[in-house]
Amino acid sequence: MTADLQFPLRDGILHAEDIPLPELADRYGTPLYVYSRAALHAAWRRYEQAIAGRDALICYGVKANSNLAVLHEFQRLGAGFDIVSGGELERILAAGASPDRVVFSGVGKQGWEIRKALAAGIKCFNVESAAELERLADIAQELGVRAPVSLRVNPDVDARTHPYISTGLKENKFGVDIRRAPELYRQALQHPGLEIVGVDCHIGSQITQIAPYLDALDKLLDLIDALATDGIALRHLDLGGGLGIRYTDETPPDPAELLEPVFAALTARGLDHLQLILEPGRSLVGNAGVLLTRVEYLKRTEARNFAIVDAAMNDLMRPALYEAWHEVVPVAPRAGTPVETYDVVGPICESGDWLARGRALPLEQGDLLAILSAGAYAFSMASQYNTRPRAAEVLVDGQDSWLVRPRETIQELYAQERIPHRP
Repeated sequence: MTADLQFPLRDGILHAEDIPLPELADRYGTPLYVYSRAALHAAWRRYEQAIAGRDALICYGVKANSNLAVLHEFQRLGAGFDIVSGGELERILAAGASPDRVVFSGVGKQGWEIRKALAAGIKCFNVESAAELERLADIAQELGVRAPVSLRVNPDVDARTHPYISTGLKENKFGVDIRRAPELYRQALQHPGLEIVGVDCHIGSQITQIAPYLDALDKLLDLIDALATDGIALRHLDLGGGLGIRYTDETPPDPAELLEPVFAALTARGLDHLQLILEPGRSLVGNAGVLLTRVEYLKRTEARNFAIVDAAMNDLMRPALYEAWHEVVPVAPRAGTPVETYDVVGPICESGDWLARGRALPLEQGDLLAILSAGAYAFSMASQYNTRPRAAEVLVDGQDSWLVRPRETIQELYAQERIPHRP
């Protein structure tokens, strides 16, 4: 079992901190996302300790988990935020975030999103194309302000992760070719609506090795030196996020293992005056959550056995999308139940609706299962496919629990729809 210390097994029952998970399932129903406040804080402390005494800003990647309660916890801990939409900007402001600690990434920023972010006074736009740079400059000049910008450069570095979450190769849609970056910085320098403040790079997600980061860093430092010869001085270096977590047998590095050589490289190149920005998401929330689901039926066929549960691909898209592994464990296994091999599947009418394959589990109908490492890219990617209400979210702190997002009702799913009235 890879459950975090905040999801301990006590007296044969899986807990969230000090609360037995069956109690939460009975109180709030299933499927149910359960987050541990202690786990969020423990993950944050690892980054906080790694940057101690340095000019560094940790900007939580909101797309990993955007529940207001989670955002508020990180805001109280001192986090900045990495956003990728106008909607996420609204969320972090509602959670109490300070706009001057917000960086705005994403390849397709719309005009209204740019205007909203300029009005809020965010720290920086991470610009991902020449066309975006031009639009941003025009809107800023129209509003009579200067937009703080950094270019997200694509260093053509292989993050050695799943191809769907690799973002630093030249064939990816993200960022601008690092070889073209000096030209775009020179253009930005001449525009009255732009203020150059930094350089940004993000090579992927669920990265379990340090080497790709350091390869990208070397290229970024060379770029910074080249810009300095053009009279372009930067104030910060944004190395992105992407540190992985343990889903099964991975051994991802601790933040300190990454940041010690990063700070050393900055010092060696005489660039330790730059503020370092990081954009972690998954590594702050991934192992702080579980998805509870109940076995509706056990179905045995000649080919395989199926455990049909009440959660589905609309609740946890990662297995269907990436063939991702999430550990599945019985919450309160019954003594004497035989272990059999099951595919854990949901009720959605798609063959791709599976949560786990080939798992040896002691199951009976009605059993409660916990899908581990569901704090990141679970609810944030959830949908209402098959007219399925999205599940509730609960935050646990010791012996206390809060319903931080109630379960949707079926009526809410179609409340905004209209049937045309024809004569």
